[in-house]
Amino acid sequence: MLRRFVEVREEEGGAVLWSFLYFFTLMGGYFILKPLRDAMGTAGGVRQLKWLFMATFGVMLVAVPVFSALVSRWPRRRVIPFIYRLFLVQLLGFFVLLKLGVSREWVARAFYVWVSVYNLFVVSIFWSFMADLFASEQARRLFGLIAAGGTAGVIAGLLLVRVLAVPVGPVNLILVALVLLEVSVRCVQRLSRWAHDAHATPSEEGPVGGGILAGLRLLATSPFLMALGFQTVFYTVTSTFLYLLQVRLVDAVAIGEAERTAAFANIDLWVQVVTLGLQTLVTARLLSKLGLVVALAVTPVLTLLGFVGLAVLPSVWLFIGVRSLRGATHYALERPSRELLFTTVGREEKYKAKSVIDTVVYRGGDTLATWIEDGLKALGLGAAGLLLASAPVAGLWLAVSVYLARHPRVRERTQAPAALSTDAQAL
Repeated sequence: MLRRFVEVREEEGGAVLWSFLYFFTLMGGYFILKPLRDAMGTAGGVRQLKWLFMATFGVMLVAVPVFSALVSRWPRRRVIPFIYRLFLVQLLGFFVLLKLGVSREWVARAFYVWVSVYNLFVVSIFWSFMADLFASEQARRLFGLIAAGGTAGVIAGLLLVRVLAVPVGPVNLILVALVLLEVSVRCVQRLSRWAHDAHATPSEEGPVGGGILAGLRLLATSPFLMALGFQTVFYTVTSTFLYLLQVRLVDAVAIGEAERTAAFANIDLWVQVVTLGLQTLVTARLLSKLGLVVALAVTPVLTLLGFVGLAVLPSVWLFIGVRSLRGATHYALERPSRELLFTTVGREEKYKAKSVIDTVVYRGGDTLATWIEDGLKALGLGAAGLLLASAPVAGLWLAVSVYLARHPRVRERTQAPAALSTDAQAL
């Protein structure tokens, strides 16, 4: 059945299914928490989001060296389940505090920061694990289908929130996220056993080694990794501008935590439905013909056009369309292709430098975007002016994406565009 959608070999079938389930449960659990996080983050007003972004960035600066220390000394089969279950215990603590109503305003702010840290860490660890588990040739064939597991999980999580947020209460949905996270841990354990038994992994299973600040050093000394960092910053800055606009729209039409949670879930659901449509109807044909350059370039191009369009013709429906198409092309095209790039680097770069990029650099972009917005507002620019002023960021993002797709390291290892044809079928 799998071979109808992707070129998967007999010995890879089990690993692909477990990876699909792993990403399904991981993203399903996160997107149960995300609308609740967004509702809590906006309860005290939109202006406080800047300080929540800064707090998240500060936590990342502490958490990343701790993660680097763990992967330096312990094998992945022990580190990943330990980190996930540590998050699980912390999430259970938030559930208890929210149910008891202890200092709800401060707990809500802490929960916003925690979820913002949690989602980047667990997803970054997932893709680091995938890049370590599968060789570049396997990644070209399999990452698309594995990424589709995340899309399916997102839709499932958002549907649960949409149906149950009001009658059951959004806080009670945390229990579902806890169960899904534990399933993710079991998937990691099964995949680790598969890698050990099949000897399919191209790398060692032991500790990564190196120092706890190696990720920063690698990022600062590698032009390729630095370009990946800039790509992340440009994506994050433009995403934050759209997110702040979305927050203001929801804040204007929804009253109460349950309504805000459902409203955020509805918007995210549209994004994922369009994503799944692109994955099944468009992506395969697009990638098989045009390759990695287009896969990485289409999202910044849509962002540039969408920002200009929203500035000229502001509309709620146009916003939903831009947000949906942008998010869909990111999840269906750009993200799997970006993760394929990490199969061309060593283990230390996969776990340490990638962790810095996906967490510290990402949340640093969030913080930078909020300060840029404040600065542009001080100059008297409204929403339209902000969108037009930030459009050049999308242009820089496009330039970096093209550079990465055409980098000699990538062309040598992925042989684009022909090698992407099987990955396109998976998408």
